Amino acid sequence: MNAVDHVKSALTEAQSALAALIENEATLESIAQAAHAIAESQRQGGAVYSCGNGGSLCDAMHFAEEMTGRYRQNRKPYRAAAISDVSHMACVGNDYGYEHVFSRWIEAMGTEKDVLVAITTSGTSKNIVAAAKAAKAKGMTVVALTGKAGSPITDEADIAVVTPAGRWADRVQELHIKVIHILIELIERELDAQNYNEGA
Repeated sequence: MNAVDHVKSALTEAQSALAALIENEATLESIAQAAHAIAESQRQGGAVYSCGNGGSLCDAMHFAEEMTGRYRQNRKPYRAAAISDVSHMACVGNDYGYEHVFSRWIEAMGTEKDVLVAITTSGTSKNIVAAAKAAKAKGMTVVALTGKAGSPITDEADIAVVTPAGRWADRVQELHIKVIHILIELIERELDAQNYNEGA
């Protein structure tokens, strides 16, 4: 197989994963529920915190910056932050262990008005599960974004968005960024509907 064939194979595999997501009505409903929960939290003056490891941390940061900045059009900023402060993570990782870098932040910052978006492709990342448990203890709503049903993170989640898993985590992550963009659009449609008027 030459390089072009590999490119086509990769895109075809990604296309199949997206098609599987589109056909999964339960997952589509969970995406809508997650967006509504975040929008409702914002209405009540809450914040949304997001966390993940590696590429999932990049996704968590991307979600937060689209919330505090802008998505497609101008509107007010939304209360959001990715748990990504390097000084916090280095301090907690050194003093308590990396398993606690996200949960410690939630213990300090979380309130019952807030939402945690916990991203783990495998559903088993110990520090993400710990963050979800800390959030539940604070009365927060937990939205899990994962690629594996029946995993530790889905057990802790109020709303679990489980995208179809391929052989590797990259296919899961590719769907996660699509879900993240859809979440932001749905949140905007609730909070800033004028951005979606005809001709806007």
